[in-house]
Amino acid sequence: MSVPLLFLHGWAMNGAMFGDVAVRLGPDFDCHVPDLPGHGAQEKDEPSLARCVEVVVDIIDRLDRPILIGWSMGAAVAWQYLSLHGTQGLGGLVTVDMSPCLLPDEEWTFGLGGQSADAVLSTSSKIEFQWRSMVNNIQRNMYAPGRALASDDDAMKALLLKQNPTTLRPIWDDLVAMDARNTIAGIDIPYLVCAGGQSQLYDPGVAHWIARHAPMAEVQIFPHSGHSPHLEEPEAFCDAIRRFVMAQKSGTTEQKKTMTR
Repeated sequence: MSVPLLFLHGWAMNGAMFGDVAVRLGPDFDCHVPDLPGHGAQEKDEPSLARCVEVVVDIIDRLDRPILIGWSMGAAVAWQYLSLHGTQGLGGLVTVDMSPCLLPDEEWTFGLGGQSADAVLSTSSKIEFQWRSMVNNIQRNMYAPGRALASDDDAMKALLLKQNPTTLRPIWDDLVAMDARNTIAGIDIPYLVCAGGQSQLYDPGVAHWIARHAPMAEVQIFPHSGHSPHLEEPEAFCDAIRRFVMAQKSGTTEQKKTMTR
């Protein structure tokens, strides 16, 4: 029986960002790659993290304890889901290159891109009026420095330009307002925390911070990737997912053996 995986994409992206990974993983996995509200085919849906969580709840209710895999904004959606609904509906969690709090302060150094809190907050007012220029920055920051995937440049730019910045802004504001740090300690299911070793958006150290605070978490750093390991190192990313799933299966088997002794 195939293992259900629910992939949640990043801000200004869509579910197709995981299409190649779904193909590479093959028939052993039942991959779900929805567009989230405010994005892609769901652009007209309410653009908020809360609405994204409602969509995720509907999908999870139709699956048998899926593994939830959230990249960037998708990780924020996953954390918010967990804060509201707990872990009982999931078989595991994977987050990819995301911080639980984007705004830095004197004690929190793992905010967005090494920027000050004022710089992060100022982005909101630029989204609707400077979207075309922002697209170039988004493309560049998706990957490791100097490692833009030339074959995908045109398609990625077209995807970003197709997005509606008026719709994207309220979701961005939700992300900036988010603080999921208290949620991390309650994640009591197997948890794979992925990060790009060369991410231009988040210090890979945040992955280790999460692993220190989540009781069942382990870290996977992709050394040649920036913000998008599933695009930059897709086979290594798929191997990490396979190992994570197999470890959960082995753990379940051992638990059953213990219970029957």
